[in-house]
Amino acid sequence: MSRECSEPKKARNITCYNCQEEGHGSRDCTNPKKEREGGPRRTNNNSSAADDWGSGGATTTASNGGGAADDFDWGTGGDSSANANEVLGEDGKPLPPPYRPTLVDENSDGLYDTTPTGINFSRYDKINVNVSGKLAPPPINAFSDVVKSTLMTEAIEKCKYTKPTPVQKYAIPIIAAKRDLMACAQTGSGKTAAFILPILQNLLSMEELPSLYGQAVQEPLCVIISPTRELAIQIHTEAVKFAKGSIVKPCLIYGGTSSGYQLANISRGAHLLVATPGRLLDFVSKGKVSFANLKYLVLDEADRMIDQGFLPEVRRMVTHETMPDKTNRQTLMFSATFPDEVQRLAQEFLNENYLFLTVGIIGSANSDVEQTFIEVDGKQKRSKLMDVLRGCDSNDRTLIFVEKKKTADFIASYLSQNQLMTTSIHGDRFQSQREQALYDFRSGRMPVLVATSVAARGLDIKDVKHVINYDLPKEIDEYVHRIGRTGRVGNVGKATSFFDPTSDTDVTLTASLIKILEGADQVVPDFLRDSSSGVRNSMNGDDFGATDCRGETTTKAAADDDWD
Repeated sequence: MSRECSEPKKARNITCYNCQEEGHGSRDCTNPKKEREGGPRRTNNNSSAADDWGSGGATTTASNGGGAADDFDWGTGGDSSANANEVLGEDGKPLPPPYRPTLVDENSDGLYDTTPTGINFSRYDKINVNVSGKLAPPPINAFSDVVKSTLMTEAIEKCKYTKPTPVQKYAIPIIAAKRDLMACAQTGSGKTAAFILPILQNLLSMEELPSLYGQAVQEPLCVIISPTRELAIQIHTEAVKFAKGSIVKPCLIYGGTSSGYQLANISRGAHLLVATPGRLLDFVSKGKVSFANLKYLVLDEADRMIDQGFLPEVRRMVTHETMPDKTNRQTLMFSATFPDEVQRLAQEFLNENYLFLTVGIIGSANSDVEQTFIEVDGKQKRSKLMDVLRGCDSNDRTLIFVEKKKTADFIASYLSQNQLMTTSIHGDRFQSQREQALYDFRSGRMPVLVATSVAARGLDIKDVKHVINYDLPKEIDEYVHRIGRTGRVGNVGKATSFFDPTSDTDVTLTASLIKILEGADQVVPDFLRDSSSGVRNSMNGDDFGATDCRGETTTKAAADDDWD
């Protein structure tokens, strides 16, 4: 094997993708471009548009995008001719054709297939709720207190939503009252419906809703921004299910897909636009989207949007010449955590009289998730992972988190070779591959998904029984988000985490992990306590944003009677 080889390393022959000559790479090439043999642009051999996720395109590591030929944009005029030139990337390697994602099928039986409430759902009524700010409206007891649309009521029934969750009880009337809101609630608590339902109801209640059909510049009434493509897709699906049959048209734009295809979609009308920051700013800069008529601006996973690299993009949006100022729009922010620093940054986007809502113990783990820690040396993780998986039902959906993209592919391949149907997802995958992987996991075709942090936030995947932290994250809030993929809406779940005592990253987290475990009434292993000696707890104070940084009076709202 190469690691035992004592011979000096030999240089490999390099062939230029540009001129086909050896000895240099394409980025250093000064020769004219030479057509490669078999020069026609690649096409997908699947011809059935109905078989978007057919087995012909899937592999255990999602190495192919799959999908039907209709899932791809072949450029202007839809040219998929065999004479089209192959497109090369910056590294000289062929790029896949622009991806055209399949639109949400409004007539699909699975559209309303949501995670059912679990045996502990009734306990949600006992969760502490706090609202700070002036003149907060009282909570609702039923969706019908705000939702008057017959179509939306039918959709709520199809989703089997029997009563609002705590965050929905308080957020829905606040939004309906046209108040700005910063809402903080535990993972799996129903935050998406908490803002989708009142916004749609308000739009449907407008006397004159513009059609927007065929307009060259779309002027959405609501823009919902998500930090990840997968979460944007999920939010859009939620909007579609509740707007189905109405005149409100939800649309979706996100990176990694054909911009021409998405422009064609939004030209049919986009009253409610779900977007990732990059693609939205691209369309705004090209004059394809305007904020001129915007009434609602929603930031989902707002702590990440503001604190983790997206703040410049958010500022570019809210300061755009077509954006109404904050006194002429309603701004809503939702997340599982809102540290003080993020709150202070967020205030520049919110009206001064915004309300601050916290549901449950912010930053804590869901008590419905059984947390287990296993002490294991890094070199033994693979074999330990197999031991853990062999002890589980092979049909249970298991989500495995790793820190590195190459580790995701390696572990997925390793598990597949051991007869475990596994796929992987991370930021280096083409968008078609990412969606293929999630589809395979959701459908149960691949019951094991290995993922980086791209799948840690917001995703609501039905029947995820087990989350495994093969690698612990660097930040404690990421741990909370990860294990929040299971144990949702009152269901019980399990989280297993590998702890490497030789890893500085793992050891640094110990004090915070102990606090998380104790807060959820879970057993703290002795090896965690031993490793935590001398480690500062990174969760001191209100790092997760459990209190309003303005120092506003907080109203404890544990019971509806408190609002009388």
